[in-house]
Amino acid sequence: MRFYLTFLLLLPIISLIAQPRAYKSPSFATDWSKPGLHPDHIVLNFSDDPATTTSVTWRTSPEVTEGYAEVAIADAAPKFWRNAKTIKATTETMDASEVLTAEVVSNYHSVTFTNLVPDTLYAYRVGDGNIWSEWIQFRTASQEQEPFSFLYVGDAQNYILELWSRLIREGYRKAPDASFIIHAGDLVSDAHSERQWHEWFTAGGWIHRMLPSIPVPGNHEFEPYTEEEDENDIEHLSIQWNPQFTLPTNGPEGLNETSYYVDYQGVRILALNSNEQLEDQAVWLEEVLADNPNKWTVATFHHPLFSASAGRNNNRLREIWKPIFDKHQVDIALQGHDHSYARGRVAPLGENVVAGLNTRDETGTVYVVSVSGGKMYQVRDGWEDLGAQRDRAAENTQLFQIIDVNGDTLSYQAYTATGELYDAFDLIKSFEGGPNRFVERKQEAVATRRHDNTITYEDKLPQDVETMVMNRYKGYELDGVRYVQEGDFTGYQVELEKGESEVNLKINSEGEIVEEVMEN
Repeated sequence: MRFYLTFLLLLPIISLIAQPRAYKSPSFATDWSKPGLHPDHIVLNFSDDPATTTSVTWRTSPEVTEGYAEVAIADAAPKFWRNAKTIKATTETMDASEVLTAEVVSNYHSVTFTNLVPDTLYAYRVGDGNIWSEWIQFRTASQEQEPFSFLYVGDAQNYILELWSRLIREGYRKAPDASFIIHAGDLVSDAHSERQWHEWFTAGGWIHRMLPSIPVPGNHEFEPYTEEEDENDIEHLSIQWNPQFTLPTNGPEGLNETSYYVDYQGVRILALNSNEQLEDQAVWLEEVLADNPNKWTVATFHHPLFSASAGRNNNRLREIWKPIFDKHQVDIALQGHDHSYARGRVAPLGENVVAGLNTRDETGTVYVVSVSGGKMYQVRDGWEDLGAQRDRAAENTQLFQIIDVNGDTLSYQAYTATGELYDAFDLIKSFEGGPNRFVERKQEAVATRRHDNTITYEDKLPQDVETMVMNRYKGYELDGVRYVQEGDFTGYQVELEKGESEVNLKINSEGEIVEEVMEN
C-alpha cells in the first residue's frame, strides 16, 4: 500500500518532467503599434557637438502636420518652463503603406537644440503646440575631459518587449548617471516591422527619452520592401531608421546616419556600418583616426572581427578594418551579432606573439561581443586560430555593459540581466603613447555561464521530427528549439543556422512544418 501511494504521488511529477512546458507568446492588438495624435517613439541622439547640441525625434499620425519642441535649463522650481525656447520641428512623412511588415504612414518630427550650455541639465518637451509630451531632462556634455560612463548593449532583436525590457531597465538602474547608450546593431529582427520597433521604443520607454542613443545597423536592419524584391534578393535599410533617428552626417558618402563619429569628453566614438561599403569606410577611418585629438577611441559595429559563436567568421571585415585599428591604436571595439558573449584582445602593434608575457600587462585593441536580447547561440572555441586571445565567454545569458572613462583609465564591467558582475577589466593609458596597460578583473565576477550550467535553453524535438528536419536542411546546425503556444498554434519554433544563413521553422504538435522563413 505504501509503495502504491508513493507511486501515485510521483505520477504528476513524472508527467511534468515528460511534457515540455508551452511558452505562451504575447499577442498585441492590431493597432497597438500605430501612431496617434500624441507624440511617441521619442528618442534623443547626438547629431553634432554633445556639449552644445542635442537632437530629439518623435512620431505622430499624419494628421499632425507640424511639430514643436520646447527647451529650458532645468530648475527645481516647477515654472522653469517660463524660460523655455520654442523651436519648430522639421517634419517628414514616412509612407510605408506598401512595405512588408510596416504597412503604415507616419509623420516624424525632429529638432536639434543648439547653443546649449555645456555640462548643464536641461528639460524639454515635444508636441504640436497643443498636445505635448511630459517634460523630460537631459544633461549636455562637458567641454573638458571630465569623468563619465556609458552603456553598451548587443542585439535586442528577439522577444524585445518580453525580455529586453528587463535588461535595459536593469542597465539604467545600475548606471543612472550614464551619458548615453551604444546599441551594436539588430535592434529589431525584421527591419521594417512597425510592431517590433514599437516594442523597442516601449521596452526602453523614458530611458530613450533621457539618454541619447548611439545606434549602428545590423544585418537585421536590412530587408526587402516587397515580395518581388525578396525574390530578387534586394534589401533596404529599415525604412524607419533615417526618419526616427537624428544622427551625425559626418560619415562616408552613401552611408547617411549609419556610419559616423561622435566626440564626447575626450573619447572618439566610431559608429560603423559593417553591412556595406567596407572599403569606403576604411578610407574614411584612416582620415578620422589620423586627425583624432581625443585620448580614447571606441569603435562600435555589428559583425565581430573575432566571432563569438560557432560557424561564423568575418574574414573580409577583419582583413580590411583590423590593420587600421592596429595602426591607430583603437582602444576597444564593441560588437554584436553572435548572440553569445566573448571578450579578448590582440597583441600591440609590432608584437609577434599573442599569448605570454608581452600581452599579460600590455594590450592592443580589446574586442567584445555581447547580446542583450533573448536569442542565444553557442560559443565557439577560442580565438587562437584567428590571431587573438580570448579571455572570457558566456552562453545563454542576457548582458549589458557599463564603461567608465576617468582620465587615463577606462574601466569595463559586464553585468547580467539580474545585476551580477560577469566580466571586468581596466585599460590604462601609457604616458609615452605606447600600448595600453591591461588589468584583468574577471576574477571579481561570477563563474562562467554556459548552456550546460544554466536554465535549459533548448526544448527537445522528438527524435523522429529532429531527424526529419536535419535530413531536409542538410548542412545546417540546430541553434534553438522552443515549445510555444501562440493563439491556435501549439508546437515548436526551430532555429537553424549555416554561416550567415538562418532558417526559422514552426512545427506543429503533429510534427508537420507549417511555416518556413529563410534569412541570409
